[in-house]
Amino acid sequence: VHLTTLCFLCGLPSLSAPACCSSRYGLSLLSCYGFFVAYALRVNLSVAMVDMLNNTDASGNTSKSASVYDWDSETQGWILGSFFYGYILTQIPGGYLARKYGAKWLLGLGILGTVVFTLLTPVAADLGAGYLIAVRVLEGIGEGVTFPAMHAMWAFWAPPMERSRLLTIAYTGAQLGTVVALPLSAQICFYLDWTWVFYIFGIVGIVWFILWALLVSNTPSTHPRITEQERLYITSSLNKELTLSGDHIPWGSILTSMPLWAIVVAHFSYNWTFYTLLTLLPTYMSDVLGFSIKENGALSALPYIGCGLLAVLGGQLADYLRENCFYRTVVVRKAFSLVGMIGPAVFIVAAGYTGCNYILAVAFLSISSSLGGIVASGFNINHLDIAPSYAGILLGITNSFATIPGMVGPVIARALTKNNTIEEWQTVFYISAGINLFGAVFYTVFGQGVVQPWAVHNPHSHGN
Repeated sequence: VHLTTLCFLCGLPSLSAPACCSSRYGLSLLSCYGFFVAYALRVNLSVAMVDMLNNTDASGNTSKSASVYDWDSETQGWILGSFFYGYILTQIPGGYLARKYGAKWLLGLGILGTVVFTLLTPVAADLGAGYLIAVRVLEGIGEGVTFPAMHAMWAFWAPPMERSRLLTIAYTGAQLGTVVALPLSAQICFYLDWTWVFYIFGIVGIVWFILWALLVSNTPSTHPRITEQERLYITSSLNKELTLSGDHIPWGSILTSMPLWAIVVAHFSYNWTFYTLLTLLPTYMSDVLGFSIKENGALSALPYIGCGLLAVLGGQLADYLRENCFYRTVVVRKAFSLVGMIGPAVFIVAAGYTGCNYILAVAFLSISSSLGGIVASGFNINHLDIAPSYAGILLGITNSFATIPGMVGPVIARALTKNNTIEEWQTVFYISAGINLFGAVFYTVFGQGVVQPWAVHNPHSHGN
């Protein structure tokens, strides 16, 4: 500890702190649980929707008494996309408020709000599609602060050479939530009824909030159980990157920053494919590939198992390449973004040409989503490379644009697939692939990996 203190005072590179049982990795794991909850609450409606419709008992269980509804294809599209109309509203405010007041309670209360409205979903559905849409919008408002707040918290907690590892562990909770929620929702629909999908996941969310409130602190300096060695390791590694003096935010420089717009375009493009699959894959499995609801949930989850695994492994590899092989940060971010965007584009198009080979269709869709996990160490965390002091605000900006595909993607896709033919879905897949390719090229041309001059009083970059 004394040697670490000496390094800190002299401005020398600090000693590392063990990862095992550390506060920063504890935060990463609990954040993973939080994003598990957030995404489970986001996607469970996609499976429940199959059982909520008056489609002559899609689940095969005739003993259920839950209500069913006569919503047409357009109404379904609006219900599935409505979450994102609320989600987009709190992205930039979430980043600003997290920087000003701290991320812990903003993130915690945001997810808790989503939990509360999830529990109210069955009541809203009985009242009518309009009420259900309103509840989903309110869920989106609560969940909209999560990613900006988490990025703002990592600005204090993630040493530059551990960013890829810590953030991919945390954000892999999104894939885990999807992987668990899709098949489990299907099983709940089959053995109970669709209303229990929302009750069970709501309870899981309440448990997370209690743990988050008790165990998490905004910064290493305010954490009651962190070791002095770890605290000094984190703060000394970040002391030349962060500038939090005053409330001034260089909005002009932020909004005219080409490296930021490179992330915006990449994030928007990637999310078009991601959200199209996230919200409509269960429908595709049911209406086109003909799987039952039990098979549907399990098969719809397959793509996200690979996505989560490659995200975590990619995080380990990205930091290894930067720290041990001395690759520049910008090279690593662009390489991972290219693989994670071009790969999914190729395989999502291929999935539309598998004909009656359902196994191959599922395999291609799984590979497409799995390769997408690579971007977790690409543009997805590049905000912390170019402006750690404003990472939450930058994430709010990019995620605002990246939410648009979630709002319009399902509506457009359902409008293009009214007859659920293979040819109609091929068009949907081509659109997704084309947008993905454009984003990959744009980010490769304009992306950066250094702290921008406007983001710190004394420009400095780790690992460039």
